[in-house]
Parts: sequence; C-alpha cells; structure tokens
Amino acid sequence: MKSLARVTLNKLNCRPGCGACCIAPSISTLGKAAGVYCQHLSADLRCTIFAKPERPACCSGLQPSAEMCGNSRDEALLWLTQLEAATAG
Repeated sequence: MKSLARVTLNKLNCRPGCGACCIAPSISTLGKAAGVYCQHLSADLRCTIFAKPERPACCSGLQPSAEMCGNSRDEALLWLTQLEAATAG
C-alpha cells in the first residue's frame, strides 16, 4: 500500500454506489463519527448537500483520486479508515 501521507493529483469522478468518504472519516463540523454513515448520505450513497452552501469545506475539499478510491468501494473504505486512524487526534 502506498503511503497515506502522499498527495496525489489524479482526478477521478466519484464511483456510483460508493459513499466511502461519507462513511469512513469523521466530520467534526457535522458531529459525524468515523465509520458512521453521514446524515446527508442518501440510500443510493450520494451526498444530498453536494452543491449546497451547507456542505462542509472538508467535504468539498476531499477530491476522489486513484490512491484514495482504489479499485473498489471496499478499497476506498479501507484506505480512508486507515487515514482516519493515522490522523486521529
């Protein structure tokens, strides 16, 4: 596995039916704990506040990349869970 601290510039579109970035990390501005589905994640695993002003900056700043998203939803969940653990205060 590549270093979690490495920054990548590979741009991707979100994988349909994934939602890993709305589950694995904590989102303090929403009071969301790590590993818990975000309150704004729909049943089809899409953000219901995606282009809205109430979407937290930490969410809009997180962009999909080959390193983060991997080849599957499971790989994305694992990578983001490991990143959350490595950066937990």
